[in-house]
Amino acid sequence: MPKVLLLKTRRFGDNRGWFAETYSMARFSALGIDDIFVQDNHSFSAAKGTLRGLHFQTPPHGQAKLVRCTRGRILDVAVDVRRGSPTYGKWVSAELTAQNGDQLFVPVGFAHAFLTLEPDCEVVYKVTGLYAPANDGGIRWNDPDVGIAWPLPPGDVTLSDKDAALPLLKDFDSPFAYDGVPLTLETA
Repeated sequence: MPKVLLLKTRRFGDNRGWFAETYSMARFSALGIDDIFVQDNHSFSAAKGTLRGLHFQTPPHGQAKLVRCTRGRILDVAVDVRRGSPTYGKWVSAELTAQNGDQLFVPVGFAHAFLTLEPDCEVVYKVTGLYAPANDGGIRWNDPDVGIAWPLPPGDVTLSDKDAALPLLKDFDSPFAYDGVPLTLETA
């Protein structure tokens, strides 16, 4: 299983604007990402403080994600939920913006969330599995045992009813197995 990776996207600019290659099978394979993406998703969040997550799909319908912000600015977070992992319940984050063009690769076995840091954010992400409602899961965004340092006060965060009711990590029986690669955030 690959690591959580922050991918720096090179932009080639001139007086017209810029061009960027956001996905290349050859580049990703060289980084150890051999996943096949089967669906692209696009979300729009009107308000600053919109939080979506912490989500995952359980096996056999797990999803790796390749996330980028195409408008606005978000804090993107991955939490290790692989049983037996020495970094179980630990998290990493990266600020993704339309300006920086960075992408976060989140492998299967990690819960994923993002928080909008300004109004009118659009997030585009590729996934390696189709949506499977019976395998849809998550953990609570403000779980004290995880302790994510969200940059906004809890009262300024807007959640769906579903996300507000997700279980705590201590109440989650993880079906994800540890693969020997502890959580780190590497830049490529």
